[in-house]
Amino acid sequence: MDTEDLGLFGPGSVTWKVHEEPILIVAGLRSLYLQALHPRTMAGVAQNSNYRTDAWGRLVRTATYVGTTIYGTTAEAEAAGRRLRTRHARMRATDPFTGEEFRVDDPELLRWVHVTEVESFVSTARRAGLALTDDEVDGYYTEQRRSAALVGLGPGDVPGTAAEVADYYRDVRPQLRMTREAAETAVFLTAPPIPWKLSLPARVGLNLGPPRWAYFGIAATALGMLPPWALRLYGGLGLPTTALSADLSARALRLALAAVPRRYREGPLQQAAKERAARLTAA
Repeated sequence: MDTEDLGLFGPGSVTWKVHEEPILIVAGLRSLYLQALHPRTMAGVAQNSNYRTDAWGRLVRTATYVGTTIYGTTAEAEAAGRRLRTRHARMRATDPFTGEEFRVDDPELLRWVHVTEVESFVSTARRAGLALTDDEVDGYYTEQRRSAALVGLGPGDVPGTAAEVADYYRDVRPQLRMTREAAETAVFLTAPPIPWKLSLPARVGLNLGPPRWAYFGIAATALGMLPPWALRLYGGLGLPTTALSADLSARALRLALAAVPRRYREGPLQQAAKERAARLTAA
């Protein structure tokens, strides 16, 4: 196995430029709010995962997968994709409205998850202050077709430009709705259980404290950054968040995260990828 290649993207890609941003923690949450609005996608998740009892474990596994596809070697990214395809191929779920059984790896569902993720990543980074030209945004979507291939989609199956993403959202919107499962998931995403070591409830009987309020602020920002049509479906969840306040919060958070030393805000996959790039450049 070649452990010295630069993976699917590399240091000159728009993908590395976007995923350099720690603010993408907000983007990941935004994509989950969006995904929950698709009834079959939500049913597939609810009927095949333990996200309520292992929310943080699921988050870590998802982040590791994304990090591997972005910063791993080509072999590592392809292996991660094979494992994901194998797992999805075994999963079935029941449509909450028709009672029809469907495969979780249905291309339509894979496309929805892919588009909501990549659109959330690039739009959140841009709105938080990352300088990206329109051509770079289109380049990001085109590059991310490589990630789509890992889950079993072809290059022509997913949008490759911002205009194509907008067309896709317009076409899929009639299928989206606020279901009971979507509402329950949104509430869970907004106020999930905080790991006990990070919260203060044991002594005072409350699940409040700095970690809870910090997460709540991130969730409110992610919700406020949803497309207007998605935010209308949620009714704002009663949060006093607007697109403007979300943008301002995202910019402030991005500046705060930029002050954190790189060794703390870059994960091991990202650090290893940069080290490989430096070695190959020096060779």
